[in-house]
Amino acid sequence: MKEETAQNIGPSRIEMVYQRLGDPTSPPVFLIMGGGAQMIAWPDGFCAELVNQGLQLIRFDNRDTGLSTHFSNAPMPNLPAAKAGDFSSVSYTLSDMAADTVGLMDALGFESVHLVGASMGGMIAQTIAIEYPTRVRSLTSMMSTTGNPTVGQPDYGVLASLGAPPSDDRQGAIDWQVKALRVIGSTKYPFDAIAAAETAGRAWDRDHDPLGMLRQAVAVLKSGDRTELLHTLHVPTLIIHGTDDKMMDVSGGKATAKAIPGAELVLVEGMGHNFPKPLWTEFASRIAGLIHRVEVSVM
Repeated sequence: MKEETAQNIGPSRIEMVYQRLGDPTSPPVFLIMGGGAQMIAWPDGFCAELVNQGLQLIRFDNRDTGLSTHFSNAPMPNLPAAKAGDFSSVSYTLSDMAADTVGLMDALGFESVHLVGASMGGMIAQTIAIEYPTRVRSLTSMMSTTGNPTVGQPDYGVLASLGAPPSDDRQGAIDWQVKALRVIGSTKYPFDAIAAAETAGRAWDRDHDPLGMLRQAVAVLKSGDRTELLHTLHVPTLIIHGTDDKMMDVSGGKATAKAIPGAELVLVEGMGHNFPKPLWTEFASRIAGLIHRVEVSVM
């Protein structure tokens, strides 16, 4: 699939790399990926399911991931300090990443789009809906949370067991990524280690910047709790969350659905922080169903 580059995007004037999939006359859907993850983390097969449901997809590398602009000259991100409330090492927030996404919409000529965000991508999508409500036709927030520190927290014990990923060893980094995805993945669905390794290898070859993920992590912390602002939204919303998510506890999805008026909550038994292949068709049908209902209502 062809990758394209957009220049001088948003207020930060960054470069963003993206792909367009599907019929350009179909409803436009921006796929926003999570922390440290590149656009290729959206499984190709899942994207194909969405396209087959009559959607036009735009997936892209967020700032500090993949082939989009990296903020390598920013201060060294200090995650423990940010957790303690010291944000002096934070170089941007989710609002800046939201502005990037809206800037890409401008560059591609979209007045409004449907948003589908996963994990941190869900947080960015929520932020866009809050700060740019006229640009959002519908919102799907997957495996995400509100920013309230009392919900949606990871299982730190599970994550600590992984150790730090290698920074200069391709195969070691692939092996670590496969191990990490297995740990935070779904208990009810089989884990495809071969596909995980293939995607990890592609990601390494496109870019490997561990500090980029840390810069995004501290950005999330500084951005704070969106709950009260989510109460003000008037956008058709779908929330999808797994009951066995060790990276983003299911309480985050429940809180998001409770905060957004009229949001539909879909809890998936045995799903973790990943996209199990057996669920691709169901997810695509639910997302496309929401989008097509919205499209019909505005015609």
